[in-house]
Amino acid sequence: MKPIGGYFELELAAGNEYYTSLIRLNTGRNALEYILRVQKYSLIYIPFYTCDVLLEPIKKTGINFKYYYIDENLDPLIDFTIDSSHCFLYTNYFGIKQQTVKRLSKELNNLIVDNCQAFFSPPLYGIDTFYSCRKFFGVPDGAYLQLNSEIKLDIEKDISYNRCSHLLKRIDIGAEAGYVDFIENNRRLENNPIKLMSNLTRRLLSNINYELCRQKRNENFYYLHQYLKKYNCFDFDLDLAANDAPMIYPLLTTRPDLKKKLIEKKIFVATYWPNVLNWIESNRFEYCLTQNLISLPVDHRYSSKELQVIVDLIKAEIDG
Repeated sequence: MKPIGGYFELELAAGNEYYTSLIRLNTGRNALEYILRVQKYSLIYIPFYTCDVLLEPIKKTGINFKYYYIDENLDPLIDFTIDSSHCFLYTNYFGIKQQTVKRLSKELNNLIVDNCQAFFSPPLYGIDTFYSCRKFFGVPDGAYLQLNSEIKLDIEKDISYNRCSHLLKRIDIGAEAGYVDFIENNRRLENNPIKLMSNLTRRLLSNINYELCRQKRNENFYYLHQYLKKYNCFDFDLDLAANDAPMIYPLLTTRPDLKKKLIEKKIFVATYWPNVLNWIESNRFEYCLTQNLISLPVDHRYSSKELQVIVDLIKAEIDG
């Protein structure tokens, strides 16, 4: 029986999560490990252009792996045969590649979709698909998994209260003050066992206005694209009604110094992913992406007012 009375807990609205029927886990990388342990593949194909944390579940399960390349549309270059005991992981890059996911689901067996950058892209029927929550929302951890199997692992529930200091500090004393804690939280998530999503993370995820978040991301993406497409080496042909709220606006330029200038103006843009520079030849497209891609924020915290600051700064730097 729960205690009655005493001090109050953090006040959170009693809403609903976005994915109520999927398996709730602690991290995206552990969702991939869950798939590999249940499906028992002998080999997995993964893209060169990915985060090195993807190797963590692969090494933990001992599965063999091979890399593949992507083309300039972020589509996979498949010049090999995928055997029945093998699987193929494709990343829904930046949340703008749902059409490729749909095509691959019809062409490939044993497809695994990494939707960590595409929270709002719905999983396709019968396709193993996993999501990471903290790339889209202010939560310490959390992942969702659609698994094409009746087998379920017997795992315990995670605890998250000790991973929230960066979230609280950002509200109270600013983003820069909480950055060290943010890095420490990332470290704490390394090599964790597969666990169910914590009570705290579930409550936090039940407190979000998802429709507002989805709508704002689409609006903000289109706003940036309207003003920056002439500077963008990506040739987008997008229908965001189908692509479901991108994670960022990917601006590919020939100005690698632009990222540093944005950060100096406190426009914080991540690099996806530095490890790729050590994995691949410098003449490959993935190398160019890692060096030159600028991941501009489009999330629900911002309106056209903040985005115009970004646009003005970029135009001033490029146009002189």
